[in-house]
Amino acid sequence: MTFATGDARPGLAAVRDLGALLRAAPPGAGRTRVLAVDGRSGSGKSTVAALLGDELDAPVVSLEYLYGGWDGLENGVDLLVSEVLVPLAAGRTARVPHYDWVNTVWDDPIELPPPDLLVVEGVGAGARRAARHTSVLVWLEAADRTRRRRALGRDGDTYLPHWERWAAQEAEMLEREATRDRADAILRTDAAPEPSGPMALGPLRFERRPGAAR
Repeated sequence: MTFATGDARPGLAAVRDLGALLRAAPPGAGRTRVLAVDGRSGSGKSTVAALLGDELDAPVVSLEYLYGGWDGLENGVDLLVSEVLVPLAAGRTARVPHYDWVNTVWDDPIELPPPDLLVVEGVGAGARRAARHTSVLVWLEAADRTRRRRALGRDGDTYLPHWERWAAQEAEMLEREATRDRADAILRTDAAPEPSGPMALGPLRFERRPGAAR
């Protein structure tokens, strides 16, 4: 399956293409084909992951609920591997951690029997320690101004005091992991926000990166 670099497509068409890419890829976590959606904060990961979940009729695991706080980026990736991907690879039901950001406590984990398809989204979803269980890695990107506007429009005063703190963790991890360079596909999500909401995907730019090294 090939796509022209920089080919401009409507957002849902790009999502369908990614769904087809995942279905054609070999499973990496037991019988489960995992599609990882990574990118900087505000790049549109949760929106695209939700669209993919609908397209694929697949569960979505969000790293947002695995971080365990504003300094927990590395911890979230560790939990993704140990509590989700490794059990699925062994054919066992995963117990997905779930952090309550309001009360700053861990809720009971959510059971996830091995699905055929799974979408994982969040900063760190494409880390190398998760890559052995990932069938497709997608990188999302948008201009820094756009990302900040979206993220703060979504989370407002809750996020603002932690923006630089979280951005520093993102930058360190993503540079070390070379996530963008290892991605199988890149989606640009620079559409302007809608007046009625914090973000609109609009047309996505889709790049297929055949043979990207993991």
